This record gives sequence, C-alpha cells and structure tokens, in this order.
Amino acid sequence: MRGGPKEAVQQTVARHAEELIGLSERLHADPETAWEEHRAAVAVPELLDRAGFDVTSSYLGLETAFLARMGEGPVRIALCAEYDALPGLGHACGHNLIAASAVGAALGLATVAEEAGLTVEVYGTPAEEGGGGKIEMLDRGAFAGVDLAMMVHPAPVDVAEARPFAVSHSKVSYTGKSAHAAAYPEAGINAADAFTVAQVAIGLLRQQLPASARVHGVVTHAGDAPNAVPERSAGRWYVRAETLAELAELEPRVMRAFEAGALATGCDLEIEPESKPYAEFRADETALEHYRTNALALGREFAPPGQAARMNRASTDMGNVSQVVPAIHPYIGVGSLPATNHQREFAAHCVGGTAQRALLDGATALAWTAVDRSASSRKAAT
Repeated sequence: MRGGPKEAVQQTVARHAEELIGLSERLHADPETAWEEHRAAVAVPELLDRAGFDVTSSYLGLETAFLARMGEGPVRIALCAEYDALPGLGHACGHNLIAASAVGAALGLATVAEEAGLTVEVYGTPAEEGGGGKIEMLDRGAFAGVDLAMMVHPAPVDVAEARPFAVSHSKVSYTGKSAHAAAYPEAGINAADAFTVAQVAIGLLRQQLPASARVHGVVTHAGDAPNAVPERSAGRWYVRAETLAELAELEPRVMRAFEAGALATGCDLEIEPESKPYAEFRADETALEHYRTNALALGREFAPPGQAARMNRASTDMGNVSQVVPAIHPYIGVGSLPATNHQREFAAHCVGGTAQRALLDGATALAWTAVDRSASSRKAAT
C-alpha cells in the first residue's frame, strides 16, 4: 500500500474525524452512569457497524457491553471503549474521548487489517467507574487469546505508563432504630452516629497505613428529618493499595473500623462489594515503547513525573485485563491544568479543540502501535 500501513491508518482516522468528534460530543452531552449506558452502547458501535464490523450487542449477556470485530489475521488486537460517566459530574474523566478514540483506532486498522495480519476487536466495556465491567467480561470469557489490549485515557498531560492502585469498592450500611429525637431519644439507635464513629476510626487508622494506601468514601444517606433519630445510613467506600496482595492485608483493617461503628452504637452493619477488586496494572513494555515512539512522532510531549502526571496512579479495571493478556493504558493530555480528572472543569476540557486533537492523536497512536505489534510478531515468527 502506497505510503505504508501507518500512513493509511492516519488518513483513515482523519477522514472520519468529523464523525469521531461528533460521537465524542454526543456522549459528552448525554452522560450515563455505570451499567446504565444504554444509549452509549448503541451510539458507540454505529460507525463500526457502517464500516463493516461484525457487531454483537449485549455481549456476553451484559446489556450495555458490545463486541465489534473485523479481520482474520493471526494477531488479535483488542481496543477498549469506556463510556460510563460519573454520578453528578458527567464526563469528568473523559470516557467520551476513550470511546471515540477506540472507534477511531479500529476504523484506521480496518483499512490495513489484511495487509498487517490483524484481527481488530473493539470491546464496549461498561461500568469502569466502580462497577468492574471489564472484570465481569473477563469472568464470562472476554479477551481470551488476545495478543494486545489497549485504550487511551484523557488526563491533564500525556503520560505513557499506567501505574494504578489496586482498589476495592464497597457499599456500607447501618440499620438502627428511629425515635423522636426530643421526646424519646433513648428509644433510638442512631445509624448516622455509626458512620461518625467509623470515619473517626478510619482517620486514626490512616496514621499507621503505608504511604501509598488510600481510604476514602462518601455517606450517601444519613437520616431523613432532624427530629427523628436516623434509623438507616449508607455510604460507598474505596480502599486502595499498591497491589492486590497488599489490598488483601489492608482491607480487613478498614472493615474493622466499620465494625467499630456498629459495636459502639448497637446498629446492624452490612458491607456489600460493588465489584471484584481492581488489580494493579502490568504494562507490556514492548507495546508501551511502541506507543511512546508513535505518540512522539505525532508531536505529543510526555510530562515529567510530578503532580500533573499523577493521573496514571488512578485505579482501573483495565488492570485486571492486564493480568490476563498483554496490555497498555497510556494517558493523553487535554490541556486542562489546573483542572484535573473528576472535576467539573475537567469535563469542560473533554470537548473542544485540544480534546479533539487528543482524540485523533490517541486513535492514531493506538492504531500505529497495533501495526508495530503485528510487525514484531511476524518478524519473530520468521
């Protein structure tokens, strides 16, 4: 092919730029949270379907997951499209750009799949924000036999290597007994107080935790009226550590703080995992080096270590994928500083000119990395 496969990929991505930007903006304007991404799960594979990909909706029995596939080459490339938004914050983590860049990379690779010996697979992966969608998909057989899984994630600045924490997500609730707070306070069992005790215990525990550990959460319900002793309280809590092994040691210590709240107040305690724990990330070094080279060739600049680059420590269920198949999860900058991920100001930077360039550069760099991976595989086979 004239100009080689990489030039063909870049031209294809550029040809679809308007459609890809339109998809990203459509998702951004219509955010859907974990496991509720019904409109996104239809919108994201539309371009792929029109380009001739074989699209499977409700993939593996998950209503908001899909698989789009093209090619019969020996090297299988998986592109992960996330599209869930944050409750109350919309696309403040830029998953609209993740989805559109995955589609763009797939369209570019479809042009050269036969020549490059590729099978191109786009996985629509719901519920990354705490729901563990990729873990559910792994448990049902997704990604089996894939040679390389990839995605690119928006951040304030470009960072090639993901180094996320392992994390557990839990729903915590206390059940007490209501009573009139003025007339009969002694008849009540205060479920809101149980959370206060637990949070004080967690605050004290932090003094003895490893520097890399993170424990944080929100109380989502703590009573209904000031003159009634709260009979129920509820919250969502995350515990993070460097690895799953460290998390397994740390999490029971945090759970005892919640047990302390129940013991002190007399409430009943219920702790329910929201998903299986997210694993730390294991980057494929060869693919990571290909991505670095390709991103630099597109004019991207990687940030030095420091506060602006810390988004690469954020947890992701892509870590679980990386434990099973080779994977990379680079971050691409949208020029948002001082705004950072999970802020409303960051969401505003996930559309517009800089975000559009990040989308197209991310799609091209991922596709070029797939071409390099295939070339390396064929060279190794000879």
